[in-house]
Amino acid sequence: MNRWPDDDVILYDGVCVFCSRWIRYIATHDVSRRFRFTAIQSDYGTRLAQAFNIDPNDPDTNAVIHGGIAWFKSDGALTTLSLLPGWRWARALLLIPKAVRDPVYNLVARNRYRIFGKYDACFVPDAEMRARVME
Repeated sequence: MNRWPDDDVILYDGVCVFCSRWIRYIATHDVSRRFRFTAIQSDYGTRLAQAFNIDPNDPDTNAVIHGGIAWFKSDGALTTLSLLPGWRWARALLLIPKAVRDPVYNLVARNRYRIFGKYDACFVPDAEMRARVME
């Protein structure tokens, strides 16, 4: 487990259409406004990625800092979902072995640009979400 001083921060690929939609979904459903977000292409996001040995130029995972610990791949996605209202049940999916979950995650991650597309630049959040973005 890796530690980071900021908590409830989600690192994501800001030019990935799928990843950006995921962040918007989280922001919309995170009624307690727990999570903050940082694109891997930002200065803060690049430092965070490098601290966890994620290549900022070719990211293969998201990272979610929760409880002072960095969670990656399917652990990160399921941890995030399980903290949203109505999604507590997603925690049970963590009982499925990572050896099963992560290959599915990796398949989507590897093909995300081809399937969902890619922005020319990081998406620009609306004013409400901008207050939760760490750059």
